[in-house]
Amino acid sequence: MPREPRQIEIGGIYHIINRAVEGREIFCKPQDFHRFILGLEFCNTDKSTDLWRLVGSDPTLPELAERLKSERSEKSDPLVKNLAFVLMPNHIHLILQEIKEGGISKYMQKLGGYSTYFNQQYKRTGSLFQSRFKSVLIKDDNQLNNVFVYLHSNPVELWESGWKDFKVKNQKQAIKKLAEYWPSSYNDYVGEPRFPRVVDKKFFLDFYGSKKDCRQVVEDWISFKAQETEIAKKTLE
Repeated sequence: MPREPRQIEIGGIYHIINRAVEGREIFCKPQDFHRFILGLEFCNTDKSTDLWRLVGSDPTLPELAERLKSERSEKSDPLVKNLAFVLMPNHIHLILQEIKEGGISKYMQKLGGYSTYFNQQYKRTGSLFQSRFKSVLIKDDNQLNNVFVYLHSNPVELWESGWKDFKVKNQKQAIKKLAEYWPSSYNDYVGEPRFPRVVDKKFFLDFYGSKKDCRQVVEDWISFKAQETEIAKKTLE
């Protein structure tokens, strides 16, 4: 039975999740993260995208810089507004705004080209991502805040496994390591921009008011989870 077509509204903001098949790692080394982030930038266009032409054949850094400069000089219309992202070892989270009919679906289809790169790198065949990405329409400000915080705090799972269910044990470490986790738009919002060509920050900076406030909502959530740990400890002592 065919699946129902995905309903995505122009102007709508969506939380996008795309997971690997079998929970496998899809980013095994820094180069893989860099390759996908290049896709986040260069696939966001209504023209055809050939990332192999840019990064294939192992160009030197000066050669790559020149290729990227040339590609960026060509004007084109974006498919979406990419408001936030985080890349985890076996899945990705994005917050995207649909600005062109079919833009999110086309963007995600083009990003799926990462599978070809990955299969060539690691000599495998078959699908890398699950058959269909998940998209959740954000309906109000409370949900918008929750998704922003959830997305950017996701990497805490890497050093505090199960923290979403069993709480944060070391609040200071969680906050410190979160700021050090680079395949994410978090620092674009709270510190020095790392991916200004990927992330459109205006929406969330207007929503929260400042970088300081963006940082505060994420750190407040981690603090809340840490306090839950203390409460749980006291009930057991």
